[in-house]
Amino acid sequence: MSEIPSALSLQGRVAVVTGAGSGIGAATSQLLARAGAHVALLDRDAAGVTRTAEAIGVAGGEALPFTTDITDSFAVERTLDRVVEEWGRLDVLVNNAGELREAPLDDLTDDDLEESLDINLRGTLVCTRAAVPLMMTRGSGRVLSAASMSTRIGAVGLTAYAASKAAVVGMTRTWARELGPKGITANAVAPGLIDSETTSTVPSGELEATLARLPARRLGQPDEVAAVYLFLASDLASFINGAVVGVDGGLALV
Repeated sequence: MSEIPSALSLQGRVAVVTGAGSGIGAATSQLLARAGAHVALLDRDAAGVTRTAEAIGVAGGEALPFTTDITDSFAVERTLDRVVEEWGRLDVLVNNAGELREAPLDDLTDDDLEESLDINLRGTLVCTRAAVPLMMTRGSGRVLSAASMSTRIGAVGLTAYAASKAAVVGMTRTWARELGPKGITANAVAPGLIDSETTSTVPSGELEATLARLPARRLGQPDEVAAVYLFLASDLASFINGAVVGVDGGLALV
């Protein structure tokens, strides 16, 4: 595996990644650790965060797994306090955890809507609200949140998901204005079709038809999204604030 360029080093910094038990969250956690960060792994899936932590440890990195419900303000605050107690600081928050409930509008239930808004919107807000005061003690930090290409192009059956991710974009831009003067930047990453458990739910015929029109002609990989998170967490991105970075293989053009 290639070395991380020195310009992307996160040596000595501390990152928190939500939804770290699998997919993009696991890939991001491992890449941040390779760049030198101590990484706190948050997920409701205890087995998943344990696997990610073990993988980071085998590669020579340092990580702590936490089974945490990101919609529970008290649990999140307690977890982040433990992170600071362990490593003395908090520099990067990656709000990656998400919930996708797929249903056309006339089949969309209240439970579908509430679950999407609870995880994608409330969870992102709760984690950011808890993390920012810890970053402000050092006068610097990065808040990075998962948006979605569905907010740009629309997607059949994703009313609740698109609504929650559009809210993430709105919060990110608000935080960029509020926190920028305090040394903290806020940006979002908008993945397209990524090879993950989420994409596996798309009917094969529909997926093949979309990929045939996609300029990249393939699914993205979790590592490719993780690379953008690493860049935005690094010093190279110090003047990027309020951006929504698409990682979509050209999906916005289809």
